[in-house]
Amino acid sequence: MTDTAMSAETGAADTTARMNMIQAINSALDVCMGRDADVMVMGEDVGYFGGVFRATAGLQAKYGKTRVFDTPITEIGIMGVAIGMGAYGLRPVPEIQFADYIYPALDQLVSEAARLRYRSAGEFTSPITIRSPYGGGIFGGQTHSQSPEGIFTHVSGMKTVIPSTPYDAKGLLIAAIEDNDPVLFLEPKRIYNGPFNGHWDRPAENWSKHPGGEVPTGYYRVDLGKAKVVRPGEALTILAYGTMVHVCAQVIADEGIDAEIIDLRTLVPLDIETIEASVKKTGRCMIVHEATRTSGFGAELSALVQERCFYHLEAPIERVTGFDTPYPHSLEWAYFPGPVRIGQALKKIMKDA
Repeated sequence: MTDTAMSAETGAADTTARMNMIQAINSALDVCMGRDADVMVMGEDVGYFGGVFRATAGLQAKYGKTRVFDTPITEIGIMGVAIGMGAYGLRPVPEIQFADYIYPALDQLVSEAARLRYRSAGEFTSPITIRSPYGGGIFGGQTHSQSPEGIFTHVSGMKTVIPSTPYDAKGLLIAAIEDNDPVLFLEPKRIYNGPFNGHWDRPAENWSKHPGGEVPTGYYRVDLGKAKVVRPGEALTILAYGTMVHVCAQVIADEGIDAEIIDLRTLVPLDIETIEASVKKTGRCMIVHEATRTSGFGAELSALVQERCFYHLEAPIERVTGFDTPYPHSLEWAYFPGPVRIGQALKKIMKDA
């Protein structure tokens, strides 16, 4: 972890516990609700049932039905109500059960939540945090595996956050809930229960032996806009987030390449300083994300690196992404940017090294 990232993490509690990402998210919600009576949780089945992934389990019993409540199955309604609550002074945390179903709420998010501060000259804000599981790797098919983050990074006034460990998930979620602007908090569901190395045919791992599974039990923040150097290196820079951080780490270990892996953690605001310093040091850059290639966030990253680091680059920037097609169910592992495709890109970018 870089000194910059460490300095951004504040208020760390003394006691820690081993948590998976679901437990860490639940703990973050519990901490925020305990500290601030204006924090409220809402969404489909988040109350009595505790959410489809159990991320809100036990919160309704602890805080009551007026602060943790189920909503009708209407994403535009969920978001519209949350925006009104935020303008009134509350801090709602609406859940969209799967990111694939966030599209009906797009107008509320883009036209209302993201623009409220600007449109009211700062008189009103929209301090809402939208939680949603996203990404593939669980055979969810085209309607439960999408990665829509690129759409929202294009929207001025919104922040987009994607954790890759339980530690970051809790700290980033607390920071998001305390932020006065709307934050889209996307949770990579493939790594809810453990890091994923990209080898679907190997035994699943859990967070118990990973350092990111050691989570403070109390309040702490991982401030938005700070990337983390997961692995320092000299040969090339790899930019990734969410599940892809762990897949890249495994491929680098298998290939024996001294790569520097940067976990972006926050796409907007982006920690461009950490990226720029790394690429100027290594001279090579590879970008990996699960979302479709065309207009994916990797395109923005590639443009930024090209603009800022052109004279330091020793090879063209490589992108390894999903394909420009709906997420296929039967061919999931062909679509998923796994070890084979990442390995091929590494050989290409390191060819003349």
